[in-house]
Amino acid sequence: MKLNKISTKFFYPLMVACLIGTTPFSSFAQNGEPTSFTVSQAIEYAIKNNVNILNADLDIQISQARINELIGVGLPQVNGSADINNFLEIPTQFVPGEFFDGEPGTFAPVQFGQKYSSSAGISATQLLFDGTYLVGLQASKTYVELAKKNAAQTKIETAVNVSKAYYFVLVAQERFKQLESDLIRLDKLKSDTRALFDNGFVEKIDYDRIELNYNLLESARNQTKRMVDNSYLILKFQMGVDLKTPIALSETIQDLNVDPSIMTKDSIPVSSRNEYAILETQYKLAGLDLKRYRASRMPSLGLFGSLSANASRNEFNIFDPDYKWYPTAVVGVSLSVPIFRGFVISSQAKQARLTQYKVENAFLLLEQSINLEYRNTLTSLQNNIDKLETQKKNRELAREISRVSKIKYDQGVGSNLEVIDAESSLREAETNYFTALLEAIISKIDLDKAAGLIKY
Repeated sequence: MKLNKISTKFFYPLMVACLIGTTPFSSFAQNGEPTSFTVSQAIEYAIKNNVNILNADLDIQISQARINELIGVGLPQVNGSADINNFLEIPTQFVPGEFFDGEPGTFAPVQFGQKYSSSAGISATQLLFDGTYLVGLQASKTYVELAKKNAAQTKIETAVNVSKAYYFVLVAQERFKQLESDLIRLDKLKSDTRALFDNGFVEKIDYDRIELNYNLLESARNQTKRMVDNSYLILKFQMGVDLKTPIALSETIQDLNVDPSIMTKDSIPVSSRNEYAILETQYKLAGLDLKRYRASRMPSLGLFGSLSANASRNEFNIFDPDYKWYPTAVVGVSLSVPIFRGFVISSQAKQARLTQYKVENAFLLLEQSINLEYRNTLTSLQNNIDKLETQKKNRELAREISRVSKIKYDQGVGSNLEVIDAESSLREAETNYFTALLEAIISKIDLDKAAGLIKY
């Protein structure tokens, strides 16, 4: 079925409440002509320019950079060092006195070394085996996967917000057009009544009633016009368009269709929702966390080596090639075996296991929540479609009552009061119709999201 063509009292607050979420600011070239968008084009533009989505993409890049960071830990680590020392006071050490023919048990102060000394060297280490490093590599790749799924969820939320904002503009424009048409009709009635009053056929109170309704309708029209302008700002805000850039919409309310098949399902597979995929990744990370703590009980093995040279002088001729430097070189293997860490590892492993249990419980809760959300949005859509059909019929009845009352008034068999009441009823019916229309549209978009039909 199709949702065909809201009072400012209900229309604007309802839409704003549905659009809290994204914070976009981006612009394209202004050439004087508004750029036209379909709903899908508006969403596509938002996907490229919405700040939340841009930040989600940056999170993916950050996660990928962390993989490179962790890979770097397993590559050779090479460091260079150099220093020059000027001993203002050469260090004093004490040696047994008998070395200098002194009494046994005494010590003689002696200064060893020279005033200037220098050293330069290079060292390298290579990780050969570390269980936590290997698990960390797996976890870092999973973090990238989680970042991608979080980015997809941000895109889904943005698509929902843009869709609601888009159709909000269309409904507001339809409402404005209807008020314009009503104002033209009421203006003619006001002119006709004025002519009758000038010729003494009606009382002034009859004309005043018409003018009062005309003024109220004109005020509603002006408010709706401002609401249309603001609704464009909301849409541009959600899309990431500069608020000063003019845009146009190329779709109509009639282009929104409701797939009847989706309204016949009692439940949906939870795996169709991106939230389920995110939870799966979180469970995987919890498992890797447990694996990492267990791997920390394993020994780690590393290779190291260094090459250095030292020089010592009484004069500052450190770089004089005629004086010798004394080299030192060493290579070795280091093994670290954890023996006892005060039950830290077992406590960490227990926390990881408990986290897994929490995620398992979250799966059950998510499944119930998704199906409850789906049932609620389905019921809401069905109720709002029924309400829309009722308000559509009421609108047509109000139009017919208004038309007949005007004819009766023109023919002198109806009262001015009857016409005013019919006009008031018509405006109320139109308000109810557009409110029901927007609620039906929002329900349809919410149902698509709940059913997992919006994917990125």
